[in-house]
Amino acid sequence: MEVKNFAVWDYVVFAALFVISSGIGVFFAIKERKKATSREFLVGGRQMSFGPVALSLTASFMSAVTVLGAPSEVYRFGASFILFFIAYTFVILFTAELFLPVFYRSGITSTYEYLQLRFNKPVRYAATAIYVVQTILYTGVVVYAPALALNQVTGFDLWGSVFATGIVCTFYCTLGGLKAVVWTDAFQMVVMVVGFLSVLIQGSAHAGGLHNVIEQATNGSRLNIFDFDVDPLRRHTFWTISVGGTFTWLGIYGVNQSTIQRCISCKTEKHAKLALYFNLLGLWIILVCAVFSGLIMYSHFKDCDPWTSGIISAPDQLMPYFVMEIFATMPGLPGLFVACAFSGTLSTVAASINALATVTFEDFVKSCFPHVSDKLSTWISKGLCLLFGVLCTSMAVAASLMGSAALSIHGMCGGPMLGLFSLGVVFPFVNWKGALGGLLIGITLSFWVAIGAFVYPAPDSKTWPLPLSTDQCVHLNVTSVPSVFPSRYANLKDGAETPTGVTKLVKGAFFWNTADGTCLPVL
Repeated sequence: MEVKNFAVWDYVVFAALFVISSGIGVFFAIKERKKATSREFLVGGRQMSFGPVALSLTASFMSAVTVLGAPSEVYRFGASFILFFIAYTFVILFTAELFLPVFYRSGITSTYEYLQLRFNKPVRYAATAIYVVQTILYTGVVVYAPALALNQVTGFDLWGSVFATGIVCTFYCTLGGLKAVVWTDAFQMVVMVVGFLSVLIQGSAHAGGLHNVIEQATNGSRLNIFDFDVDPLRRHTFWTISVGGTFTWLGIYGVNQSTIQRCISCKTEKHAKLALYFNLLGLWIILVCAVFSGLIMYSHFKDCDPWTSGIISAPDQLMPYFVMEIFATMPGLPGLFVACAFSGTLSTVAASINALATVTFEDFVKSCFPHVSDKLSTWISKGLCLLFGVLCTSMAVAASLMGSAALSIHGMCGGPMLGLFSLGVVFPFVNWKGALGGLLIGITLSFWVAIGAFVYPAPDSKTWPLPLSTDQCVHLNVTSVPSVFPSRYANLKDGAETPTGVTKLVKGAFFWNTADGTCLPVL
């Protein structure tokens, strides 16, 4: 694999991201030092305005996994990824109009307090425990996966970046609380957009203009957006992305503590809704940037795909490899893109640490010690931020051994949790026994479906990417994709087994897993 090392200016730009993020934490620690209450620390005194909260929401859920992964998906499977435009819209509508009013008017701090109000304590504690486990697992992957991809392409130190991310996030979360998280996220959102725009501008120039990009993407079948095939095994169809994607994002967005905590920190319910709708605009902007980045990347590599030719070892390395090529003579700009990717990581990790500290304090500490003083509660909250910062960073080390399993566990929990909250909000006749039973059944069957997908993966004919050429890779003795992956093409030629019934269920496209887990508790 080719490794193109950073220049001094790249490290300077990247370091500036960490210094400014830490500085924001210090600023709010000093500014808010006289407001020593857990309410101020965890939910900003419920006096936040919608602008910074909207930016924070967008930054937190557009992690580095999205920055690196979404363009790669478009590069390999086409621009149908833009259909997430529909999914995001429905997610925000359901969150703003169905779930948020219930949470905001209840006056709660932890979303799981609602489960006690609606059902009872065992349901609340079970849901909180599941949330803590899935969030720690997910955060570890969010830290480790992009650091690994960038390390393998840019030579950027793997464990140095992992531990730097964990230390900086823990630092400003522990010092400044939610306000530091929100304002740091707002800054990091700006960095993400600037990073994407720099790639779009320079990439388009290399490709001969946006018109050439569109023309080459059309010739390469990358603009065949609408595929109405109802086969659930297909990776990118209209139904998989718009319907399955809605359930997936609603499961990790609409009832997620990290989202709701920042919404209820707003001064009024109107501000909370405005934050969500302006956040939708941010999601659309990032989505469009990611899609066009993928198309520009295809235009650049259309005659020599670095993945199938073996120049890089994994699809998530495509974007950093592309950046290192187009900015080869422009020191500082590769560092800007890496700062863009790590802005997503920092914002996601910081939001997770803050949310974990909040649910632990509200659901466990306050339940056991209801009369704890304001000063002590603030110190406990800070201590929990420190604890979860250490755990999430440690989980990044474990993620290097667990691989995609940690991310899969996070996805398996999202659907049942969404189903549980939907039972409470939409079905007033459901009691605690039905809710707890539905949650346990949903978790069990979600794990069964996910494990089945590992044991019986979808046939290659359903998951193989669009044509990728290696004709111009003159330095390699490779002329076509089949010569790189002969075994996969042999399967297609011989005819893969067509799954039916239960086998088809467990082989379904990954976007359907959350939908399955949501519907099972409700049923």
